[in-house]
Amino acid sequence: MTLVEIGEPEHLEERTSPDWVRISYASALALRLKSGQFTRPFDFGGINLLLNYPQGCQSDCGYCGLARSRNGAYEDKSFIRVEWPLVETNELVERMARHQSRLTRLCISMVTHGYAYRDTLDISRRIRSRLATPLSILVAPPSLDTERLVALKQAGIDMIGIGLDAVTENLFRSIRSDVPRGALSWENYWDIVETAREIYGPWKVNCHTLVGLGEADRDLMGMFERLLDRQIFSYLFCFNPEPDSRMASHAKPLVTRWRRIQLAKLLLEEKGLHPDAFNYDSDGSLTSLSAPADLVDNVIDDGFAFMTNGCPGPGGEPGCTRPMGSWRPDEDPRDYPWTPNRSDADVIRGQLALDDLLQPGRGPTRPQELCAPPAAGRPLASQGSDH
Repeated sequence: MTLVEIGEPEHLEERTSPDWVRISYASALALRLKSGQFTRPFDFGGINLLLNYPQGCQSDCGYCGLARSRNGAYEDKSFIRVEWPLVETNELVERMARHQSRLTRLCISMVTHGYAYRDTLDISRRIRSRLATPLSILVAPPSLDTERLVALKQAGIDMIGIGLDAVTENLFRSIRSDVPRGALSWENYWDIVETAREIYGPWKVNCHTLVGLGEADRDLMGMFERLLDRQIFSYLFCFNPEPDSRMASHAKPLVTRWRRIQLAKLLLEEKGLHPDAFNYDSDGSLTSLSAPADLVDNVIDDGFAFMTNGCPGPGGEPGCTRPMGSWRPDEDPRDYPWTPNRSDADVIRGQLALDDLLQPGRGPTRPQELCAPPAAGRPLASQGSDH
């Protein structure tokens, strides 16, 4: 199979989507296109594709490795700090079809480009002609409208992801620069969120949210609540600075803050804890939460709250786990692509510093019908677990 390392100059201008795509390094390992192994053995079946164009992405987000103002040629740029080798689309589809029994979720990531919709539709149809594995798209809202969202659904897309990232309008406007014609806007993104929700239905749309761009904890929890009320998944990411990006010197969030947001998010979304159970200081930082101690212990032992947020597999279990998207192999995982084992749970418990956070008590709750559905059949990636 033809596999091109990013940075190989020969005929690169001809290797564009829809006939060529990038795939994540983890996807290349899973499909036996590259040799190597993960830091801990586990089943990985979430294959991530990325559109590829010589001129790259037309957006200029301050934290993104693909930003048009980032130094260097586009083919040398990274995305979420990992390699994305180029592969020929038809050969990739055939390779995925041969490995279909082990695949859990496929995802095409668009970029802001004039051909992004056309090529995503084309690639989706190629995939659907050979595979039944659930297929998601991480969309570029400036490229879409109602008619195009419908066409993507008809092509076999079952979930739509929107990279909102910044959870307040002010942050969005300050960090995410305009593309030509000013289409990259808070209003445009929310229009696509709401339109996709109408077309695809409950729990078939997700919004990516980033911890560490300068938002307050109260802002994050407010966004989780807003999306929960609309039956839209919120997928949580940890900011990890990309070298040479505009936010390269911006520190990643402290691990205690990150773990507390992960815990609070799951308690709100799946366990029905009411927003009034979370307390904040004058700066909007989470200072305490009121919840039964045994409930919190069970959530930590279960481990799911601290796994990568991603689209589900065929049975509702975690399907997209993006290994090393927010941490390096020599670092402790920020979000676990495998089920945390007992040793991991002990580390997480220490990172949470619960004595300073938890106020044991019943705490106000929401009706169960207003909660997000738990992952069916979880945990999926249990290799290495000593539960």
